[in-house]
Amino acid sequence: MNKKKTLVLGASENPSRYSYLAIKRLLAHGHEVVAIGNRKGMVDNVEIKTETEPMEDVHTVTLYLNPTNQKPYYDYIASLKPKRIIFNPGTENPELERRLAQVGTNTLEACTLVMLSTGQY
Repeated sequence: MNKKKTLVLGASENPSRYSYLAIKRLLAHGHEVVAIGNRKGMVDNVEIKTETEPMEDVHTVTLYLNPTNQKPYYDYIASLKPKRIIFNPGTENPELERRLAQVGTNTLEACTLVMLSTGQY
């Protein structure tokens, strides 16, 4: 299986949050995971950071932030030059999708958890 370095944006160490489940399932599928959230924390061996930093080779950014909270990250996401962005349910953002499409980033309105469970990730 092709392992994809994935940034979980909007990460949480709260087990009831979908971003937490996404980190756990991505790890279980053998993907490298990096995480940025509002609060520092840990999910298994993944540190949730609160600051953006340059990263290399990010294949996928999976969003768990509503469109308003995505705005401060627009330039950062674009700077990562990911192959794709997954807009999970509730994160759909036509403005950001258009911006990313202009620089050649594939955008999907999908659910990371479903994609992992059906082998579409």
